[in-house]
Amino acid sequence: MSYCTLINSMQPEERKTLHKNYHDKLYGFPLDDDNELFGRLILEINQAGLSWETILKKEAFLRKAYSNFNIKKIAAYTEVDRNRLLNDAGIIRNKLKVNAAIENAKAILQLQKEFGSFQKWLKHHHPKTTDDWVKLFKQTFKFTGGEIVNEFLMSIGFLPGAHDSSCPVLKQILKQKPMWAVK
Repeated sequence: MSYCTLINSMQPEERKTLHKNYHDKLYGFPLDDDNELFGRLILEINQAGLSWETILKKEAFLRKAYSNFNIKKIAAYTEVDRNRLLNDAGIIRNKLKVNAAIENAKAILQLQKEFGSFQKWLKHHHPKTTDDWVKLFKQTFKFTGGEIVNEFLMSIGFLPGAHDSSCPVLKQILKQKPMWAVK
């Protein structure tokens, strides 16, 4: 079942609204801000083993706990920050996920030095097959398996599949020229 179909079948209305906002305004739309790209990666990593609904409900708490997804700030986190995150009941308190966020921020700083931005690094490697993207992410980042990489890249417009061909949101996304549609 696609995300588009899932939303239309949801009950009650509160759940549907939560998912619809993400589906209609964020999912599959190209991103060019490195901090927001990194934030999306943090969300996808935190989703592993949980429902996407859980992450959508915790997104504001995750954003606040992780310094509004500011890469430089997160890369400078200390042991005090790690402990703060692991004790924050508003977020996913998983040591591997917390450590991945911090280590991945450090990795992105290196990519920014080499390529100018995280987005330029992604564009430099485009196009790739999903399997090749997964290999690259596993070499570059922590806690990035196949599902995380696939969903991350779909969510930022680098891989197709975020929306059904009949979904009206797809037309809006195509106007913004996602990477998968650029020839």
